[in-house]
Amino acid sequence: MGKRVALALLCLGMFMLLVAGCGGKAPEKEQTLEEKVDAILATMTPAEKVGQMVTIGVRGETADEDSLYMLHQYHIGGVVLFDRNMKTAEQTKNLIDGLQKNAGEKVPLFIGVDEEGGDVVRGAAFLEPPPSQQSLGNEGETTRIGGSASRTAKALKKLGFNVNFAPVADVGESSRDFSSDPESVQKFVLAAAQGYEENRMLYALKHFPGIGRGTVDSHEEVSTIDATAEDMAARDLLPFQAVIDEKQPEDYFILVSHLKYTAYDKENPASLSKVIQTDLLREKLGYRGIIITDDVEMGALAKHYDFRTIGKRAVEAGADIVLVCHEYPHETDVYLGILDAVESGEIPMDRIDASVRRILTAKLLHLSGEATAS
Repeated sequence: MGKRVALALLCLGMFMLLVAGCGGKAPEKEQTLEEKVDAILATMTPAEKVGQMVTIGVRGETADEDSLYMLHQYHIGGVVLFDRNMKTAEQTKNLIDGLQKNAGEKVPLFIGVDEEGGDVVRGAAFLEPPPSQQSLGNEGETTRIGGSASRTAKALKKLGFNVNFAPVADVGESSRDFSSDPESVQKFVLAAAQGYEENRMLYALKHFPGIGRGTVDSHEEVSTIDATAEDMAARDLLPFQAVIDEKQPEDYFILVSHLKYTAYDKENPASLSKVIQTDLLREKLGYRGIIITDDVEMGALAKHYDFRTIGKRAVEAGADIVLVCHEYPHETDVYLGILDAVESGEIPMDRIDASVRRILTAKLLHLSGEATAS
């Protein structure tokens, strides 16, 4: 009888040790990505959600009082840097680190830059400028295009960038375009996309639905494209459709232009057009990732609309992020235009939640560790 008691006590002791080792609980099931996104979304106020949908430019070379005020007051979700912000590699890295550390506790910032190559480069004093897309396209080697994108991604990531606003997917003859042949552009854009993806760098195809036919600089004024829908589908849309069909939507943005396309919408530029962003890009082409506008301070929009209206109408059209790059008062007005429309019920909260889910999904997949843990 004594042996049985001793054996029972031994078994009980082993059981207690096992329970203690497991914390007394069954292992918790790891959350899926969707569950993590929903958990963060559930903690966010309407003001915080709207902030995620605005990407701004800042004025200084450090994370100064003005830039931090914008981040904190308006819960801004992304920042794009220009040469005015980038003097040396160390200074640029410190600026990005300072912005990320002050991004808030829930999610990190998208930190973007326009490093296309050729005439559109930033930080040329310390970053080796990539070749122009036209020169790469003329060589016709996809391995060279993919390698150039990969080198660019590596260099940008060392500084803290996580989004490059490239490659240009337009079919045209400018130095920014790979080619005037749509099938070549399709092939070259896919090669560039692969180079970015290999380095976990988010990239942005631009400028949907294609500005290769444009004759007026959008920085100055709106341009109208009178091509038929059939012509657009056979040429301009092909590179975008190729990436949509072959790539994961969480890995890239599509940046929408400010041009008018009469085949789709005779009244509104693409960045304010529901027909182009929602009906064409989302529903017809099947894109499920982040839609971002081109800079709304360009003359094509700024000369015709006030900034509160621009913010509201861009989101109503289908944009997930409104890009406003230069002046703090304009950035503030874009944010407030969206928030006012949400608070008045003009923009339903489920519309905002759909965009913020896409943004949070991309951030959790690509930006882990770049800000305070959520």
